[in-house]
Amino acid sequence: MNTREDYIAVFDSGVGGISVLRELVRLMPGERFLYFGDSANAPYGSRTTEEVRALTLRAAEKLMQQGLKALVIACNTATAAAIRQLREAYPRLIVVGIEPALKMAADRYPGCRVGIMATPVTLREEKLSRQLARFPGMQVSLIPAPGLVELVEAGASREALEALLRPLLAPFAGQLDALVLGCTHYPFAGPVIGSLLPGTVLLDGGEGTARETLRRLREAELLEEGTGTVLLQNSLPDPEILNRCKALLENSLL
Repeated sequence: MNTREDYIAVFDSGVGGISVLRELVRLMPGERFLYFGDSANAPYGSRTTEEVRALTLRAAEKLMQQGLKALVIACNTATAAAIRQLREAYPRLIVVGIEPALKMAADRYPGCRVGIMATPVTLREEKLSRQLARFPGMQVSLIPAPGLVELVEAGASREALEALLRPLLAPFAGQLDALVLGCTHYPFAGPVIGSLLPGTVLLDGGEGTARETLRRLREAELLEEGTGTVLLQNSLPDPEILNRCKALLENSLL
């Protein structure tokens, strides 16, 4: 039986992982969640793989000191750079990493035209190349989105998001069956992305990550029943960041 100190920690480079936390809370309302965003070092997507790996391992060590039964890496960039090292460092801990929703796209739209919008680190990692090799029938367009994470972190207006995304997505209007949102920040810009790509289905890995976490906890007999809680933490000493996390957790849109 787990103790009341056993959190499910959810880690992201900033506020984006709240999109995953929201799915976790929906599926497991009786759990105690600890969310840690590393906004002081965001964005991870423009850093080297080695930098992202070091930051992720450092954050995991900090979280482990607070008592964990599971660690969810709610950041595609950090998952691509450090998931193997995390599992090696904490072999007895349930460690779940988010991944781009490629299988979902392949299952729902076989032979489809799929865009993958992600950070440069995610797009260049060998992990993504291996995943793409599993679905040779897909016609894939890789779409880096520099600057989008920063705008979401800052709580940018719809107008600012549209100004950034319109030239980026214009070449793909009418050309994609589905767009995989390969960063947990991106679902918060979903309404704008959807308006610029009418007819394109947006997919993200948050729900699948939550289901996998639930499965692993149930298998280990570590599920809680009762009144759950959410503790929000951030590496940036700014109360506004925590207020923003709370607002994003409670609302689906920017």
